[in-house]
Amino acid sequence: MSIKKVQVGDITCGNGELFLISGPCVIEDETIMMQTAEKLKEVSERLKIKVIYKSSFQKDNRSSVKYYDGPGLEEGLKLLQKIKTQFGFPIISDIHYPDQAAPAGEVLDIIQIPAYLCMQTTLVVAAAKTGKVINLKHGQFLAPDNMKYPVAKITSTGNEQILLTERGYTFGYNDLVVDPRSFYHLRQIGYPVIFDVTHSIRKYGIPSADSKGGAREFLPTLARAGVAAGIDGLFIETHPEPTKALCDAASQLCVFDLEEFLKPLLEIYHITQKYPIA
Repeated sequence: MSIKKVQVGDITCGNGELFLISGPCVIEDETIMMQTAEKLKEVSERLKIKVIYKSSFQKDNRSSVKYYDGPGLEEGLKLLQKIKTQFGFPIISDIHYPDQAAPAGEVLDIIQIPAYLCMQTTLVVAAAKTGKVINLKHGQFLAPDNMKYPVAKITSTGNEQILLTERGYTFGYNDLVVDPRSFYHLRQIGYPVIFDVTHSIRKYGIPSADSKGGAREFLPTLARAGVAAGIDGLFIETHPEPTKALCDAASQLCVFDLEEFLKPLLEIYHITQKYPIA
């Protein structure tokens, strides 16, 4: 099935070239952010893979009010703008409230709608009205083909610059399961599909700083399965020292391991281009 190509800076999503969304889960201090960006730039140049820098200025779905939730909109956007200017990356971050859409749109190339909030009409429409590319994350509670409903909310504004991201479906208690059929269903909606592999290994109900809060051993298996299934982009949260990260410490990939992690995925992707599923 042909899908709509979506332009993000110099990246054409859905044109047969795998792209990467990567960065720390939440904005931390400037040193960590810049160190991650420098390494991502090196990986991008060596592997010839386009990178979109991701980090959240606010994480409003933490499981405790005691947990770090980011620097906030104003300070977060300032740092993301600095990374954008210095490294040339397109930038993506998520919003949680409709009034964040306009100021976020002044800096971000992609506005992301969190999975939990993908059916929030006012939020989705406010983001769409900015005219920015919208990355709509698949809600853990929705059958993948039902993502056509929030997509329709976006297109009702005239905005058809949409990306769809799979990040696992809730199955049983506190567990996420990635069903490869989801990639097919999302692609049938007609927009580029991304696989958020690091969030798909989270174990909910367990603090993200706890080593049991994620299952990193499944990252290679899931990533290879997703690429083989025909995705257009990978979403991999990275950090210089994941175990010390202030959010999702149990699931982020060390940025210094990223290059070797990507190499087999790029080889698989090239094969999928020769033998597309549909």
